[in-house]
Amino acid sequence: MKLGKISNSAFYVMVCLTILSFMSCSSDDDNNSLSGAVAPVAQEASDIALTSFRANWNNVFRASEYALDVSTNSGFSSFVEGFDNLSINQLSQSVTGLNSNTTYYYRVRAVVGGVISGNSNTISVETNTEFPDDVTLKSATENNFFVGVAVSEARTNISSYDEIYTREFSSITAENDMKMASIFTGIDNTGAIIYDWSKVDALVDYAETNNLNVHGHTLIWHRSLPQALENFSGTDQEFEDLIEQYITAVLTRYQGRINSWDVVNEAIDDDPNIQWRDTVFLQRMGEDYVEKCFAFARAADPNVKLFYNDYNMTFDGTKRGKVLVMVDDLLVNDLIDGVGYQMHIDYNFPSREQIQEATDEIVAKDVLVHFAELDVKVNAANDLTELTEERSQAQRQRVREVVEIFNAIPQNKKYAITVWGLKDDDTWLIPENNGRPEWPLLFDASFNKKDAYQGFLEGL
Repeated sequence: MKLGKISNSAFYVMVCLTILSFMSCSSDDDNNSLSGAVAPVAQEASDIALTSFRANWNNVFRASEYALDVSTNSGFSSFVEGFDNLSINQLSQSVTGLNSNTTYYYRVRAVVGGVISGNSNTISVETNTEFPDDVTLKSATENNFFVGVAVSEARTNISSYDEIYTREFSSITAENDMKMASIFTGIDNTGAIIYDWSKVDALVDYAETNNLNVHGHTLIWHRSLPQALENFSGTDQEFEDLIEQYITAVLTRYQGRINSWDVVNEAIDDDPNIQWRDTVFLQRMGEDYVEKCFAFARAADPNVKLFYNDYNMTFDGTKRGKVLVMVDDLLVNDLIDGVGYQMHIDYNFPSREQIQEATDEIVAKDVLVHFAELDVKVNAANDLTELTEERSQAQRQRVREVVEIFNAIPQNKKYAITVWGLKDDDTWLIPENNGRPEWPLLFDASFNKKDAYQGFLEGL
């Protein structure tokens, strides 16, 4: 049979077909190596989510492994951490720890007989903007740690609150209803405390009905002092007896139903040269009043988890140091189980490094860690009249960082992250700051999920 004229390019293809499949054929193709390894063909990404996707590529004959690059730019001038020439012995790889709503690029090389091929084609993939609706804070943290919210008994009876409390959270904390001033309503003429258990009973019943953990807040706090104690005219010992009576009554009544308590809240002074905040408890019970209160609580319910809770712990190293000394003292007699770091922070302060350092210090102690009272201010400078997209995204990133830091704590040290309120217009920060606008929580005033909500999930 007579063949017609064959072009140079066609002949080149025919010759190449006779070469082993792992050899390169194109001297002009940057994607292949003349030394003998064919570049893989990168395929479309799969399992695309908010902060992850799966990179895929085809098999190369006799390849022993593959090298994967992932970048946020198509020129690969920089790489996603952990994905610069990552060695893989399979045909796909989960790429995690990414940002949402971001375009990423990946390419891959094959290794055949120790020889590395050129780069594959480049695949671009955009991560999702939001998690699917069936992913909730509760489902995403199940069997990991409690995700809590500050509630009021009244709001549990409002359907719009109830629906989100029970869908999104695995734990509740009373913002005010379990504080001393709410329960301790007076002293009768026999010297016995008069109690109002109605709101606490209702909250505990609500939690049990909805399979929610209850973290009690707080037994002793200088800013929730019953009038009967403010004006108490008895002796210091009689005052101390009343405190013991109160703590014993509360913990006995809710034994086995409330799983943890902040025993004392904010006892350490902000002045670096002073250990104890000057309160009526200090004046009446002495400098060992914190230890006494923890001892009363331990005696009343040996199984409940006992916490100390305070603010500025993430950046005030001197105050934190004073707290940690106190914790060491309480641990000697097995009087404390955990420490709450109040997470009243700003979108731009403290730094991630400061929060990490503070966390490392408490993790080094033999206690559970509670990131308590989480809210992230975006308007401390009073420069906003509405929440901007830029500030919302910064808040999202800050919430993500907090959750990432907490989630990296050893499993046996993690207790809970508790968000200090459900939606922005309910925050304590607005009245605390004379009406200054603020948007510090995970849901907006209309019960819609904010970017900060997505940031919480991203942090997991």
